[in-house]
Amino acid sequence: MIKKENIPNLLTLVRIAMIPFFLFITSSSNKVGWHIFAAVIFAIASFTDYLDGYLARKWHVVSNFGKFADPLADKMLVMSAFIMLVGLGLVPAWVSAVIICRELAVTGLRLLLVETGGKVLAAAMLGKIKTATQMLSIILLLWPLDIPRKRLTLYCSFFHYLFWI
Repeated sequence: MIKKENIPNLLTLVRIAMIPFFLFITSSSNKVGWHIFAAVIFAIASFTDYLDGYLARKWHVVSNFGKFADPLADKMLVMSAFIMLVGLGLVPAWVSAVIICRELAVTGLRLLLVETGGKVLAAAMLGKIKTATQMLSIILLLWPLDIPRKRLTLYCSFFHYLFWI
């Protein structure tokens, strides 16, 4: 039986485990049906991000592991997706490069803080909004829409930069 206090961390690990499935599905075919399937898998993985945090706070089982692993799982999922979107021609390489560099810099700073004796920081509200915006952008980019992809990429980039600072 899984202990209640371990469920949020287990959801984080499930999100990480879903990344290879998302990558496989995304790279299997450039057909619309596969993109929809990839968007659904990504949406489920993204939902676990909300659910693990909600349950940890509701049940008062927030842990240092969760504070560290949850944002790391988010970054792994989002960075993997943006790399795949470049390969599919849905996002310009420079957009993915900026996002990935920012994510790596933030992760590096968090690690440096812990290494120098600081405590593990939980994600701030703007960081959560930024992550949710990125995740929604990825789902919208994979989903077949009638609006031009270039315009959608610009909108997604704008909202990402808005929350970047």
